[in-house]
Formats: sequence, C-alpha cells, structure tokens
Amino acid sequence: MTSLYFPIASCAGSDHPDAAAYDRRWLVVDAADRWLTQKQNPDLARITVSPKLGFLVIRAPGMLRMDIPLDVIEDDDSVRRHVYIGGQRADVIDEGDLAATWMTNFLHAPCRLVKLHPDAPAVSWPQP
Repeated sequence: MTSLYFPIASCAGSDHPDAAAYDRRWLVVDAADRWLTQKQNPDLARITVSPKLGFLVIRAPGMLRMDIPLDVIEDDDSVRRHVYIGGQRADVIDEGDLAATWMTNFLHAPCRLVKLHPDAPAVSWPQP
C-alpha cells in the first residue's frame, strides 16, 4: 500500500517517498491570512506537488510549472508572518510575490503560499 503525503496542505497528495519529510510544510492562505482548504476552494485539489532535485515542483492545469526550493535557511525576518490554521496562530515564511501570483491566478482569489517556520511549534491540523 502506498502512502500519500501532502507537502502543500489541501493540495493533491504525492506518493513520492521524499514527500514524507515535507508533509504539510506549506499551505495556501487567503487574504485574511487563514488556511485555505478544498472546502473553500475545490481547485486546490487540482494542484499537484512533488519533490524533485531539491525543489518542490508545483503544477496545475493551464499553468506553467513552479519550483520552490525545499530546504532554505530561514534567516530573513522580513518574510515572516503569522497565519491562522483553524483557531491556531502559526509562524510562517512567505514564499514571495511570484508564488502568490501563481496561486492567485490559478485559484481566482487573492492568496499566498507560505511555509511553516522550522522553529515554530508544531501545528495540530484540523480536518479541512
């Protein structure tokens, strides 16, 4: 039996063995900095992700592929922000305007791609 991992929470799962280390490391947040789930935007399920050669490869129908570096030392506090996952406040790193534009264009709503800060406390993920 193959396990599925979700490097970007609420997007399509990946059965790539390297994806386990990145399970729910990223998430998409709406304009109010709240975790966006498939319940709010079913198109998230159409975004596929897979780790490859040090990058998280992100694809969606009608979009160019986007690659996000997997392991970056988070030392730039200017890209840190707080978001809400369920009722929890989480410390995250914003992946930048290019990733935000890509997600916004595909999901047809203002949103951003963020990554949980590696030094932040663990998140207790609610059911999406």
